[in-house]
Amino acid sequence: MANSSKTVTVEQTGSPIRRPEDQRATLVGLGLNKLGRRSTLEDTPAVRGMIYKVRHLVRVVEA
Repeated sequence: MANSSKTVTVEQTGSPIRRPEDQRATLVGLGLNKLGRRSTLEDTPAVRGMIYKVRHLVRVVEA
């Protein structure tokens, strides 16, 4: 069985300024902290939940 797990790439499109601390922490957890920054992560339910929580600040980039 191949070790090719699915990944998802997210790009930060919104600023964390004037956002609740938990949303800021979620962005950091996704590896994002500046506008336009991209992060490639393993596609797990936990990562999908984090993306959903800050969906107004990020977009999923098609690979």
